[in-house]
Formats: sequence, structure tokens, C-alpha cells
Amino acid sequence: MSVLAIGLMYAGATLAAMLAGIPIAFALGVVALGFMYAFMPAASLDTVAQNVYEEMASITLLSIPLFILKGAAIGRSRAGQDLYSAMHAWMSRIPGGLGIANVFACALFAAMAGSSPATCSAIGSAGIPEMRKRGYSPGFAAGIIAAGGTLGILLPPSITMILYAVAAEQSLGRLFLAGVGPGFLLVALFAGWSAWRYRREYAAAKVAYERDGTQSPILKGDAYTMRERFSTLPRVLPFVILLTGVMVALYGGYATPSETAGLGGLLALALIAAIYKVWKPKDLDPILTATLRESTMLMLIIGMSLLYAYVMSYLHISQSAAAAIVGMHLSPWVLLLMILLLVIGLGFFLPPVSIILMTAPIILPPLRAQGFDLVWFGVVMTITMEMGLIHPPVGLNIFVIKNIAPDIPLRDIIWGTLPFVALMAFAILLLCLVPGIALWLPDLLLPTTR
Repeated sequence: MSVLAIGLMYAGATLAAMLAGIPIAFALGVVALGFMYAFMPAASLDTVAQNVYEEMASITLLSIPLFILKGAAIGRSRAGQDLYSAMHAWMSRIPGGLGIANVFACALFAAMAGSSPATCSAIGSAGIPEMRKRGYSPGFAAGIIAAGGTLGILLPPSITMILYAVAAEQSLGRLFLAGVGPGFLLVALFAGWSAWRYRREYAAAKVAYERDGTQSPILKGDAYTMRERFSTLPRVLPFVILLTGVMVALYGGYATPSETAGLGGLLALALIAAIYKVWKPKDLDPILTATLRESTMLMLIIGMSLLYAYVMSYLHISQSAAAAIVGMHLSPWVLLLMILLLVIGLGFFLPPVSIILMTAPIILPPLRAQGFDLVWFGVVMTITMEMGLIHPPVGLNIFVIKNIAPDIPLRDIIWGTLPFVALMAFAILLLCLVPGIALWLPDLLLPTTR
């Protein structure tokens, strides 16, 4: 049987397994095992456990459960709500400051937790009710939190980037640094849109008040004294110092990513014990349970995805697909556009973890052959996958928001996120025109020969 026929069968079997509702990890594992049985030597089935272990035996992957522990410790304490309260107090005088405060709070929390759902849940549980109480439309409030949560897979420490570093065999330190500039760019774009949309809603509320006397909470501003503002800092600053210290340890070369993750996790536990008195077994149980559950789920997906990619490579599906793409002699930018459209399409059905590990063997060789910097592409691909977290039909953050605010119609949440999808597409265009947005910081701090 030809490689083309086997490849089409492989793709079809994968699609059928996922549409059947089988969890992603098991769907990938079942398809991989089935094709190993049908097209590979019988002895290969005896080495499945060994193959999965060898694929996962990476010191970089060890950092994932540790970063998850750090995120769970922060996300399941009051750190997120306190961070949001501090941002709100300091930005209350800015027009649209509450929305901007939520964007900034999401960015800082994402940088501490490294998880999009955790960011949405921690900031949204406090931010959405506060915005709605002050007159923000439900869709607008939901869109801010959903989009801000996506920064969790771009700003370091990003679990998605850890996996990309493994799949693309790139420096994790350079990838983390490359996400900083685009992360700030997205924060600025999100904050700008929030301020503009706030002015529109404020103007509409003012017209309604002048026309028929309808009073909207958005017309009332919040005022905080300097004493009240400074009173919000003691609980927030230790976590900001923790974030800064972890980044200095990583990028200063004082610790490896795994050591940094372990240090961050232990310090996060120490901080919530000291600040929030979370130290009793019953208090720690939700944190450790969430860490174990999420780590197990994620590592199972990673293991099965790596087995899936191994079978695809053994059967020469990925090599043949990459050779076919190269053989089309597409211009570099057309090739990039086709790959990003593929990633967007996969984002309708798959989480970022699976997209990276399933597509890396196929898309990275042609990109390398065309001279693209794979660190730069990792950032572009991450932002593209961020879009998948907030666009229908299965945007994960959309359903996290729906769980936080069940009374907001799903349609309003989706319409609230779409402007942010457009802003992400604009950010990708800027990165294509000015690659230095992503590469200037890694080239400055961790230079390498490209």
C-alpha cells in the first residue's frame, strides 16, 4: 500500500475517533496502536511503553507538572482576586480603567500561572461581576476575560511553548523571551480596544440618560484614595516579586527551566501559606488534587501524541507530507499562510498541545527549508492557537467563561470575543512585517547563530 493511502487512512481514522467523542489522548493512542498492529512489525507492540517513555524522557517536560503546581497554588488562592483588586484601584481614574485593569490582571496572572483556563477562572470570577455591576455589557466583559486568559499560553512560563521547544528542538529560554514582546503587544491592543469600546458604551449610556433619564452604572465612576491604593499592594507584591525572581533565575542562567519551575512551585506554596494561611492538609488538598489531575491529563495527551507522531514518522507519513509541501515550490509567505490556516482549522477541534505534537513533524521541515526562524514561528503559531481558544465552535476559554457566568448567553460571549480574534490576527501580521518584535529580546539576552 502506498504512503499516500496509509496517510489518508491515518488522518481519516483520527478524525473518526475524535468525532466519535473519544477523549483526545485515547483517540490518538487507539489510532497509533491500530496502525502499529496493521502496518508495523508485530514486535513493535511489545515496545509501546518503552517508546512512550523514551519520547517523554525529556528534562524540559519535567517542568510542566511543576509549573502546573505553581499555577494551581496561585489560582486556587485569593491571589487572583487580590491582583484584580489592586489593578482596579490603581486604574480607576482612567476611562475604561476597569476593563484595562482586567487585561493587565490577566497578563500578570498568566505570567505567574502559565495556564489560560486558570487565568480566566481566577480573574473572571471577580472581574466579570465587577464589570457588569459597573455597567459593562455582558458580552464585552466576557470578551475581555476570555481574550486576556489566552495570554497564559504566550507569556512565560507557557506550557504550550515548553511542548513546542521539545517538538521543534529549540531553546526554551529563547522561546520564553520571544513571547515577551508579542505578549506586551497583545496586552496593548486588548487594552486599547477595551478603552475604545468603553467610550462607545459610555456615550450610548449618556445619550440614553439625556433622552429618557435611564441611569446606567457605567456613568458612575469609582474613586480611591492613595491610602486605599497602597493598601492593595502588600498581598500582590510578593507574587510579582516571585514572578520576577523566577524570570531572573531562568534568563540569568542561574537555573534550568525544571529547577526554575520547582523553585517557583515551592515559593508559591510558601507565599499562599504565609499570606492566605493556606497550609493545612484540607486547604492544600484542592491544590494538589488539581495539580495531579491536570498534570496526569496533560502528560497522557503528550505521551499519546508523541506515540502518534512516532508511528506517523515510522510509516513515513510525516516525511512524505513534508516533502510534498516542499515539492509544491510555494513562496515562503504562501507556505506560512497555508500552515497558519491549517492550525486555525485544527483549533476548531483540538487543544494547542495536540496541534503542536501532531503537526510539528510535517510543518517544521518545510518552514526550516524556507529559512523561517523556528523560534519566531513558535510565537506566531502560539498566537494562532490563542485564537482557537476563543473562537467557536470549541474555544476552551468560551466555555470557561460560560461556567463562571452561566447567565450570559453563549452568543453574547462569542460576539464579545470576536474583536479580540481580529486583534490577534493583526498582531500576527505585525510579527510577519516586523519579526524583531519577537526576536529582539532573545537575540539580546540569549544570542545564537541562526
